Amino acid sequence: MTRHRDHARAALCALVVAAGLWTSACGAPSADAPLPGTITVAVRTPPNSLDPRLGNDETSARVSQLLFNSLMRIGPDFRATPDLALRLDQPDPTTYIAHLRPGVRFHDGHVLTSRDVVYTFTSLLAPSSTSPFKGAYKTLASVRALDDLTVEFRLKAPFAAFPLQLVTPPIVPDGAGESLRRAPIGTGPYRFAHYAVDDELTLRAFADYWDGPPRNAGIVMRIVPDDTMRGLELKKGTLDLVVNDLPPDIVFQLERSGASTVTRTPGLDLSYLGFNLQDPVTRDLRVRRAVGYAIDRAAIIEHLRRGLARLAFGLIPPEGWAFEPAARQFRYDPAESRRLLETAGHRDPDGDGPRPRLRLTLKISTAEEARLQATVIQQDLARVGIELDIRAYEFATLMGDVVKGNFQLVSLQWVGGALVDPDILRRVFHSAQAPPAGFNRGRYANPAVDAAIDRATEALTEAQRRDGYAEAQRLIAEDAPYIPLWNRTNAVVARPGLQGLRMGATGDFQALRWVERPDPASGPAHQALLQELAGHR
Repeated sequence: MTRHRDHARAALCALVVAAGLWTSACGAPSADAPLPGTITVAVRTPPNSLDPRLGNDETSARVSQLLFNSLMRIGPDFRATPDLALRLDQPDPTTYIAHLRPGVRFHDGHVLTSRDVVYTFTSLLAPSSTSPFKGAYKTLASVRALDDLTVEFRLKAPFAAFPLQLVTPPIVPDGAGESLRRAPIGTGPYRFAHYAVDDELTLRAFADYWDGPPRNAGIVMRIVPDDTMRGLELKKGTLDLVVNDLPPDIVFQLERSGASTVTRTPGLDLSYLGFNLQDPVTRDLRVRRAVGYAIDRAAIIEHLRRGLARLAFGLIPPEGWAFEPAARQFRYDPAESRRLLETAGHRDPDGDGPRPRLRLTLKISTAEEARLQATVIQQDLARVGIELDIRAYEFATLMGDVVKGNFQLVSLQWVGGALVDPDILRRVFHSAQAPPAGFNRGRYANPAVDAAIDRATEALTEAQRRDGYAEAQRLIAEDAPYIPLWNRTNAVVARPGLQGLRMGATGDFQALRWVERPDPASGPAHQALLQELAGHR
C-alpha cells in the first residue's frame, strides 16, 4: 500500500510540474490557481469559520468534511464506525480506548499521534472555548495519551452514545490555534490552498491521504448566493455540480432541458419551524399546535419541492434505530387549527372578514427557497386567521438572533449528519442545553423530557437507550416546540459527463473525492493519474 501511495504521489507531483504549478506536497511553494481536473462546486453561503471546532453552519461542515477526519465516522447503519481510530475498545462502562491508525499524515507532513487527539479535545473543552460542539461532551471527565497511538477517554458516568460523539470534533494538529481560521491543516482527502473571502475556496487533492488520494485534482467551492445564478452557471458549464443547493424548480428545469444530470438519493436534512417558548404567545401549546395543523406540508412537498422531499416526523429520521413511530404527527386540518385558536382566546373578530385572530413573526434566511416556503406557510396560516409577518436576514444575523432567543418563530434546517445520533434530542430539547451549552434555542423545558433523555444518556444497552429516546420523542411531539416540515431528497445536479457521482443519506461532501471529469484539456498525464489512483484505491 505504501509503495502504491508513493507512486500515486509521485504521479500527482509530475502532473503539477507539467502544468507549471507547484504545491507544498511536492516540497515547493503553493500556488493559488486550481489544477486541471479540479471539480468546481457551488455553495450558497461562505463558511463562518475554517476552524472545524468553531464552524456551526452547513458550508463550514462541508469544508471540514473535505479537510479533516474524526476518530469515528457515521456508518451506513447510522452507527459509529472507525475513521482515524483503527478500533475503539470499552474495557468498562466509563472508559473508551481509541487505537489510532498508524502512518496517517497531516497536510503539513507530520504523522498523527495521540498528542493531536488530546489537544483537539482539551482545546474544545477549555473554559475559553466558544465551540458549538462543546455541550456534547459534558460527560467527558478526562482524555489522555497512553502512548503515541492510544488515547483513553474517561467519562463521568456511563454514556452509550459516546462513540458517536467521536464523529465530532475533527482532529486538528497539536498546538493549532488562530492559524486554523486562516489556513486549516487536517488529515482529510483535500488540503487547503486558498480562500478568497466570500468568493471561493480552493482545495487540492492530498496525495498522502491515508485512504487513497481523490480521483480529481481538487475542489473549488464557489460561493454563489443567488439561486438563479447557480443554475445559469451550471448550464453554461462554469460549474461542475451543485449538491442540495438549487431550488426544486431550477433542478426540474435543468434536468428537463438536458443541460444537467440529476442524481437523487434519500436524504436526512430536516426543514422545520421552531418556536420561542419564552414568548408570551408561542409558549401557549394551543397556538403551536394550531400552527402545525394549519400547514399543508404535503402540498409544499408536491408543488414547492417538486417531490424532492418527504414528510418529516421529527429530529430522528425513520431510518434511525431510535425512531419512534408512535409519536404525534401533524395532519393538515384547518378546522382543528381554528378550534385550538378559539380555545386559546384568539377569536375570529370578523367572521370571513380580513381581520386576523393574531399576528406572529417568522424569521428566515434571505435564500429564495426559504422565502418561497415562508410565503406558502404565510398563506396557509392566513386561512385560519393568523397574520404572519416574514422577516428575512443574512444567515449570520439570523443565527445570531436565534442563539440569543430573539425570535418568535424561525424557519431553519438541520443538516442530516447531525441527526443520525439520537443524542441530538438532548442537544436540542434538554433544558440544560440552552445556548451556549447546546442547541435548545427555543428554551424548551419539560422535566419529564429531561428525565427520559437522561435515562437514555446513562443507559448501558441500546434497548434501554431506545426506550428512553422513544419516550422523549412522544413527549416532545405532544409539546410541539418544533413543527417538522420535510426531510430532503438529496439532489446532485451536475454537468453531463461527470463520473463517480454518489451521495449518502447525510449528504457528506467527502463523496466528492470519487468524482472525476474526463477533460481532454487536462492532458494525458492527468488521465493516467486518475487511472493510477482508481487502480490503487
